[in-house]
Amino acid sequence: MAKKEEALSFESICDDIKAGKFHPVYMLMGEEPFFIDRITDLLIETVLEESERDFNQTILYGADTDVAAIYNAARRFPMMAERQLVVVREAQLLRDIETLANYVKNPLMSTVLVVNYKYKTLDGRKSLATASGKAGVLFDSKKIPDSRMPAFITSFLKSRAIAIDDKGVQMLADFLGNDLSRLCRELDKLAILLPEDSPKRITADMIEQNVGISKEYNSFELVKAIAVKDVLKANRIIQYFAKNPKDNPMPATLPVLFNYFSNLLICHYSSDRSENGLMNTLGLRFSIQVKDYILGLRNYSAMKVFNIIGDIRTADARSKGVEKGTLTDADIMKELLYRILH
Repeated sequence: MAKKEEALSFESICDDIKAGKFHPVYMLMGEEPFFIDRITDLLIETVLEESERDFNQTILYGADTDVAAIYNAARRFPMMAERQLVVVREAQLLRDIETLANYVKNPLMSTVLVVNYKYKTLDGRKSLATASGKAGVLFDSKKIPDSRMPAFITSFLKSRAIAIDDKGVQMLADFLGNDLSRLCRELDKLAILLPEDSPKRITADMIEQNVGISKEYNSFELVKAIAVKDVLKANRIIQYFAKNPKDNPMPATLPVLFNYFSNLLICHYSSDRSENGLMNTLGLRFSIQVKDYILGLRNYSAMKVFNIIGDIRTADARSKGVEKGTLTDADIMKELLYRILH
């Protein structure tokens, strides 16, 4: 079972494609479009030489085609090439997609069929999903939890031979969340600014100057200030947020606070409160991520944390109009911060 999961990972699929190991069917489904698009783009770049694409590459769209057209396209033989490529984008808009199983059960080995089924998944009990897994690749592209974004950013940059400091990682994770498409655009922008010679390293200063995240006034620094109960610094950050609401919207700040205190509550009931124990409990990879939880354990009792989580939920409801009255988002954040720190 473990071997099968490894074979279906994003990294292993990409490695096989780069090595020229192609499958006749790639059924790419799931909530996260980033990985689906990456695999599809890599197949388009790799399966055919540029000179072969005019006659052997077909791109269809779910809203403008049907299963019969896909079947006919996939059943054609390549012209003056070893294989052909058929890509179906927006396949979630297809009617009766399950009938595509008739082809997938017996695919043409000279065709590479790529089906993009975004934002939803096939029913694993039905024949199309089962046949796709047997004939080729059935990949479920899942959203990355916010808590794992720092590790993803580090790994993604490492694959491009680029390092990043711990503070920079957390700044990007807090500011961009798990919006991978936006994250990739920002990382591409930063990568262009790096010198050609090694070593290449992205710093917090670079992020502040080029992404628009303040090195001193961001959600990462807010959590640090709250963890040590630095009332002055926490209030300065909230005031900065109020003056720059476009770059620091309340809907982006509240999930960061909620995530911190939810994890802090887990830490309170963890049997091993050592640094390594808490890192394992929370699934963290970097020691910088756990320091705020160790400090929080000293400064906030379990009952206080429980109440704070309730306060954050109340603030979220108010920001959406529930008993908001004349309060602004800035007013709600100031009141929430007071309740957290006192």
